Amino acid sequence: MRLLSMKSASRRCGGRAGLGVLLLSSVLAGRAFAQSDAGETAARPGAGCPAGTTEVRPGSCRAPQLPPPSIVDYRPRSTLVTPSHLVRRAKYPVIDFHGHPEGRLRSADALGAMVHSLDSINVRLMLAADDMSGQELVSAVAVVSGSPYKDRVRVLAGINFRDVGPGWADKAVAQLEADVAAGAVGVGEISKGFGLYIKKPDGSRLRLDDPALDPIWDACARLRLPVFIHTADPEEFFRPLDYTNERWLEQALFPQRHYAPERFPSFEELLTERDNLFRRHPKTTFVTAHMGWEANDLARLGKLLDELPNVYTEIGAVLYDIGRQPRGAHDFFVKYQDRLLFGKDSFQPAEYPYYWRVLETRDEYFDYYRGYHAFWKLYGIDLPDTVLQKVYFRNALKITPRLPKEGWPT
Repeated sequence: MRLLSMKSASRRCGGRAGLGVLLLSSVLAGRAFAQSDAGETAARPGAGCPAGTTEVRPGSCRAPQLPPPSIVDYRPRSTLVTPSHLVRRAKYPVIDFHGHPEGRLRSADALGAMVHSLDSINVRLMLAADDMSGQELVSAVAVVSGSPYKDRVRVLAGINFRDVGPGWADKAVAQLEADVAAGAVGVGEISKGFGLYIKKPDGSRLRLDDPALDPIWDACARLRLPVFIHTADPEEFFRPLDYTNERWLEQALFPQRHYAPERFPSFEELLTERDNLFRRHPKTTFVTAHMGWEANDLARLGKLLDELPNVYTEIGAVLYDIGRQPRGAHDFFVKYQDRLLFGKDSFQPAEYPYYWRVLETRDEYFDYYRGYHAFWKLYGIDLPDTVLQKVYFRNALKITPRLPKEGWPT
């Protein structure tokens, strides 16, 4: 077909002379095409482009002709023009189930400054999940109860998992009962060290589902205390630290967040132990922190919630996963609206409005508040008011009998 078309063209261009012109043009075009391919390499089957190059068309890779920026310096400005709705205050009053006031409960002045910040974002009640127990808990409760802000903060009790063995359970339960008498409304945040670091007296790792711990979980059920537990960390922290790891930058900035397999149990092992714990104690209410580090796999988290009605979850520090799947997250929140709690984790008042914007609006393609957590953008999931109310405060009130019950929207 090519030869025929060239002959036809040669007739139009004056016979042999025209054909010669076309042949010369074809040669020159071929040279130009070859020159355009200079510096390009073929993608490797099953492996993609070599390091330092990117695919510019199917199967062909090219390196930048300018010095590329580092991952921390590349900050492109979006040209997208779309409606923006900044939400400074939550639409309904909020219970922050995953609060870390830390030293702000040591004096009435520090507490007052924190409450002023909470007022500005419409967080009505914070649960202090700082793992306090004994005199530290008594002192914190005294500061709160002796201040004008006695209904703005409640405290969760800590559990000492050191030296688990003969006699441990009786002491742990007695301390928990004392902490409840002093004002604790639940247990937590049980830290990720439980499962990762904590050892038994014989040097073996204390597993989350160790039967020696059963008396403390049974006591939580008897005392009607929700147990707020942080297990593991994002799955990427347990995977090889290569350039396919989407949390590479975070682990490069904070190397202690990488869990090498020769030193730590795997992500799957920890979640299996956690789920065994939840199954062993169906009368105990558990709240798995950070959406169980399964917000990137909502189908998996949904299976856990379907199987175990005693399990709830909170959304602290996983907004980057919620906001990058707006349709799936919206449907998940609607389906499991009775099992989700609001939590923020680190107390940074300027960061809360990002949660309000994701949960309450339909906004598209906006920044997350910590670039090293996520290099992608967020989208609003536009929850119905009834769902917002359950996530913001109703579910926390339902599972925590000792919280103040007056004054919430009806």
